[in-house]
Amino acid sequence: MKARWLACLILALLPGLMLAQPYPNRGLKLIVPYPPGGGNDNLARLFGQKLADRLAQPVVIENRPGAATVIGTELAAKAPGDGYTLFLSSVVTHALISHLYPKLAVDPLRDFVAITTLAVAPTVVVANRNLPANTLAELIALLKANPGKYAYASGGAGATPHIAGEVFKSMSGTDILHVPYKGGGPALTDLIGGQVHVMFDTAASAMPHVKAGRLKALALAAPKRLADFPDLPTVAEAGLPGYSVDSWYSLHAPAGTPREVVARVHAEIVTIQKMPDVIERLRQLGATAGGMPPDEFDRFVRAEHARYATIIKNAGIRGE
Repeated sequence: MKARWLACLILALLPGLMLAQPYPNRGLKLIVPYPPGGGNDNLARLFGQKLADRLAQPVVIENRPGAATVIGTELAAKAPGDGYTLFLSSVVTHALISHLYPKLAVDPLRDFVAITTLAVAPTVVVANRNLPANTLAELIALLKANPGKYAYASGGAGATPHIAGEVFKSMSGTDILHVPYKGGGPALTDLIGGQVHVMFDTAASAMPHVKAGRLKALALAAPKRLADFPDLPTVAEAGLPGYSVDSWYSLHAPAGTPREVVARVHAEIVTIQKMPDVIERLRQLGATAGGMPPDEFDRFVRAEHARYATIIKNAGIRGE
């Protein structure tokens, strides 16, 4: 009888004893709102494995793609805020989709806690090799002389390349048609083939095609030139100062996640970003490390959310 009573007492106290143990005392889950194998997933696995090593606990990648990241975002928002669920967030999940899908079941600003930025990938303006424009200034002049004749591709309505193209149209005063595709891969294929003429893509996605001679790069939307492409001017240098549409990738957690957990994960990510192999991998992707502190990152996300609300409204963009 005494042994049974002792066993019941231990079972009753077990949850409290587990909570009293240092964080983390079990494995974590990282929800990725994209399918396996893409750039977002690769980034999640890079940081997920490093974080697992640092925390001495497994970090399981859970891919939940679909509906332009809406499925994964809603799932992550509804997870317990206990520190054991993380979310691979981005400019799409936290600055775009709530404006593109007004009936979204979650509020990205209310239902998540900001942790930090993982990486920032600048937009690059790339063109078909046969386009009669070799600089950004020449592209703008060509479009102004031929309104509605040329087209730019994107991976879908509301995708970052679409937004980047609309910002370019607005700032340059040009008229270029938008052709949405079901993914960035098909869009790049048709750009290379000449069915469309221009694309505003991430450097990580587009520059391998530039290196291979399949596309030409006109300008990079970054504060400074990339070391790997020293001859590629920035958009500001090329004549369109103020143009900024970056693809940023980050970590959030469900609302209610303890501040000490957020601080711990942020600190570990900053350490990971300084590792030589991580620095090299980000360089290969044409990206730079993030690492914003949680409060600063939260302010950044809110500013981006407000900025894109205006852009999307003015351009009349709607999600597919």
